[in-house]
Amino acid sequence: MMSLGPNRKQIEAMARKFLYLIAGAIVLVIVVLVLLRIYAEELTDMAYVPTTEFKAQPELPQNVYADPAMWISRPGLGVKDPALWHPQGFTEENDKALGAAVFFVHPTSYMGQEHWNAPIDEQVSRARAELFVKGMASPFNRSADIWAPRYRQAALGAFLVDRPEAVKALDAAYGDVLKSFDFFISTVAKDRPIVLAGHSQGSFHLRRLIGDRIAGTPLANRIAAAYVVGWPVSLVHDLPSMDLPPCTASDQPGCIMSWLTVAEPADNNLMLQKFAHQKGLDGQELQDGPFLCSNPLTGTADGGAEASANLGTLIPDLEKGDGRLVAGTIPARCGEDGFLSIGTAPKLDLGPYVIPVNNYHIYDIVLFWANLRADVSRRVEAWKAKP
Repeated sequence: MMSLGPNRKQIEAMARKFLYLIAGAIVLVIVVLVLLRIYAEELTDMAYVPTTEFKAQPELPQNVYADPAMWISRPGLGVKDPALWHPQGFTEENDKALGAAVFFVHPTSYMGQEHWNAPIDEQVSRARAELFVKGMASPFNRSADIWAPRYRQAALGAFLVDRPEAVKALDAAYGDVLKSFDFFISTVAKDRPIVLAGHSQGSFHLRRLIGDRIAGTPLANRIAAAYVVGWPVSLVHDLPSMDLPPCTASDQPGCIMSWLTVAEPADNNLMLQKFAHQKGLDGQELQDGPFLCSNPLTGTADGGAEASANLGTLIPDLEKGDGRLVAGTIPARCGEDGFLSIGTAPKLDLGPYVIPVNNYHIYDIVLFWANLRADVSRRVEAWKAKP
């Protein structure tokens, strides 16, 4: 009788081929993962470092920031101001205005390779910056006096290479931030407290700005708090030049909060290698020196707190550009390496932007949204209570 299908030997041969394919696929995946692990830095550089020569952009006019169009957030923008947004269902027991003026510098939103500095009218990075301000500056909006400038930020790739073009790009971006800050200060009454805040590239510039414009000046006495988040603040090479101490008490005014967030198990070696060659405010490389770790759940330097201390994590809805708060889910503890650990990766739908090796850089602020809101309120009120 003619066989209507494969015989046993054929089935065994087919099974062996299938197993070989599966084994080959597994080996391929392992090889790819190993290559990504070994060459992660090179592949990242290839994807983000600009491929063009550095071209200096024209210097902005001294009074350019008098134009409301040069600000993502500033008083007078009304409903168009992303920093005045509140998450779904948010309520506040004390909604009395803080009375402080807030200067916020947004993180890198330009990921392209066409320019070393993003053109001020580049539409994709503009829209992304507005989204960042919405999520990261909104914890400060008990004050309606929030200012967040547009600036010709350095491309992401400028942070990935040690090249003259990268230094020039960062200096150019800082020049814009400095102009915007000078205009901001000219608008603020001389008896009002000031809150400084930034994230990532924003904090890179803010750290330098504190050294250039705040340290050793009367402005230092007007700082209610400085949140230099998502960029390391070196205890040796930065803090002595900033003239502001770390926050060691939850109601201490005139101090600095700074943290870098990771989950466990974390591999911080690549970040530490990148940071090691960055220069501090004293002009020296950071090397492997310690940097400030503040705990946003406690408002102090170092230490830890359970998830029950978290008043509200912002869960973003990226499709709708919205979000909601979930309390009591994220703990925080400062590790010996200076990173802020949130324990095992949270079972929350935060979106797709967790960096490999459990780096929660993009979520540094939103993980602690409600605690940060309470923290700045305490420090501003404490500043007002000073003699």
